[in-house]
Amino acid sequence: MPVYRLMRDLPVFPSPQEAEPDGLLAIGGDLNAERLIEAYANGIFPWYEEGQPLLWWSPDPRLLLYPEDIKVSRSLRKVLRKHVFQVTIDQAFPEVIAACAKLRLQNGQGTWITQAMREAYTRLNEQGLAHSLECWHQGNLVGGLYGVSLGRAFFGESMFSRESNASKVALVALAGLARSLQIQFIDCQMPTTHLLSMGAREIPRSEFLIQLQEALKYPTLQGSWVLTESSDGEFQAPTSD
Repeated sequence: MPVYRLMRDLPVFPSPQEAEPDGLLAIGGDLNAERLIEAYANGIFPWYEEGQPLLWWSPDPRLLLYPEDIKVSRSLRKVLRKHVFQVTIDQAFPEVIAACAKLRLQNGQGTWITQAMREAYTRLNEQGLAHSLECWHQGNLVGGLYGVSLGRAFFGESMFSRESNASKVALVALAGLARSLQIQFIDCQMPTTHLLSMGAREIPRSEFLIQLQEALKYPTLQGSWVLTESSDGEFQAPTSD
């Protein structure tokens, strides 16, 4: 199948079903908010490295984590009950995305979180469409994740951990928040051992796109989110009286 070249002044995408076997769909365009929102609404995301052209992907199968399916090991449950980490939301978005990029580079992995990507997603955060969860220990940011929210879907982008279990706690917090906000799934994009061990599973892209369109029938919960934690380490959005 062809790889499409996008026009800068027209934020539209070809059908994700036309992607290459590895998921590559299109090249070019830009990272403005309108295009990014259109991409996520069609099951497409940007992924490229510094020095490469802007690449857009829609892999098949797709890795999803349904909030009710998250697996919490016995050892992780102890960490949650002991409140080892303080978990916040939307309190340090630029720091979280910067830490995700830095940790990958330190590990020699390379990163798609270029300066342009950091600026683009920070703008989405300022618009209330991208969110971060932060894990703190003794006042230091030691783990977290970030992603984009549209309708009742959350598109996870990256996570990092400087202390054992920090990113896992952030993911558990996101799942708890998602359940209380009736978010239907967390899109994890492509499989990793870490995510599979915590309950994520692969589904065909065609099925993912159907579920995505169902999730987008609901209004987006735009703005800064709020997170509460119970004494036994359960997370949710605050309930209204």
